[in-house]
Amino acid sequence: MQMSVSIAVAGASGYAGGELLRLLLAHPQVRIGALTAQSSAGDPLGRHHPHLPELADRVLQPTTAAALAGHDVVILALPHGASGPLAADLDEDVLVLDCGADHRLSDALAWEAFYGTAHAGTWTYGMPELILAGHERASHQRDLLSGQRRIAVPGCNVTAVTLGLQPGVAAGLIDTADVVAVLANGYSGAGKALAPHLLAAQALGSAQPYAVGGVHRHIPEIEQNLHAAGAGQVGLSFTPTLVPMARGILATMSVPLAAGADPAALRPAWAQATDDEPFVQLLPQDQWPTTAATVGANLAQVQLTYDARAGRVVAICALDNLVKGTAGAALQSMNLALGLPETLGLPTTGVAP
Repeated sequence: MQMSVSIAVAGASGYAGGELLRLLLAHPQVRIGALTAQSSAGDPLGRHHPHLPELADRVLQPTTAAALAGHDVVILALPHGASGPLAADLDEDVLVLDCGADHRLSDALAWEAFYGTAHAGTWTYGMPELILAGHERASHQRDLLSGQRRIAVPGCNVTAVTLGLQPGVAAGLIDTADVVAVLANGYSGAGKALAPHLLAAQALGSAQPYAVGGVHRHIPEIEQNLHAAGAGQVGLSFTPTLVPMARGILATMSVPLAAGADPAALRPAWAQATDDEPFVQLLPQDQWPTTAATVGANLAQVQLTYDARAGRVVAICALDNLVKGTAGAALQSMNLALGLPETLGLPTTGVAP
C-alpha cells in the first residue's frame, strides 16, 4: 500500500504557494489539506490561482498553528521573519519545510547583519545536491535529509550560483576569493507585493538592477554553501537584475582559475559532479543554458567555459525560480525526509517556447 501524506500549505495565495500546489497535485502520494493565507484569508483559492481548477473552490484559512495542525507535512511559503514564530508552535513530529529565509543560515550574526532581526535558528538545509567537502558523515546534503522534521529550503538565486560553481570548488579548480555573479531574474521572484518598480509600466521593455553593492540577502547563504563545498576564502560580488520575464534565473559566474590548475580538467570535474544528479544537467559542449528550457521543470541547466584571455572560468546556470528555485526544491527534500524516491512527482520537462 502506498503512503498517503497529508500536506498543509501556508502562504498558498502567493507565487511560491501556487507553484507548490501545482506540483503537489501531480504527486502520487500526497493529499492536499489546509490552505492558509494572511490578507487573502476567506478568499477562494481560484481568485488567486485560476490555473489550479482542482482547488479553485478551496477557501483560504487564516495562517495559524491551529489551522496547520493535524497534517503530516506543513510547507511554509511566507515572507522572511514570519516562519520562525509560527514554526515554534507546530508539533515537533510534523515535517515542516520553510521556503522562506528564516532558518537557512548557520551564522546568527550574518542573519542579523542582512535581515536586521533576531535569528530564528538553523534547520537542516534542503539542497540535496550540495557537495559537503570533508564532511564526516556525508558527501552530499541529501545524505543528511532522511528522517528530518525541520528543513530550510534554499534561496532561488543561491541555488543557481551554488549549482553552477560547486563542481569547481570541490575539485579545487577555481579561486573563490574573486567570484563575480551577475543574474537575470524574472519578476515572480519579487513576490506579489505591490510596488511601483514592479508594475508593468516600469518592467516591460526594461532591465533593472537591484540590491547592488553587497547588500542582497542571499549573499551569506551563497558564501555558506561555497564553504561547505570546500572553499577557503570567499569574495563574492553579486548583482541581480530584474528582466521582463515572469519566471526564471540566468546566473553568470566568473571566477579565476586556481593557481596551477589545468583548464582541461574543468569539464571533467563538472561532469563528474553532475552525472548522477537527476535535477542538474550539464549541457553538451558549446550549448548554453536558457531560462525558457527550464520553465515548469525542477531542473537546473549548467554550462562552463574557460576564458583564456582573462584567465577566468565562466559558469552559467539557468533554472525556474519557482520550481527548482523554491517549490520543487521543497518537494525534493520532502521526498527524502519521508523516505520516498527523491524524484517522485517532480518534472524535468520544460514548457518552452
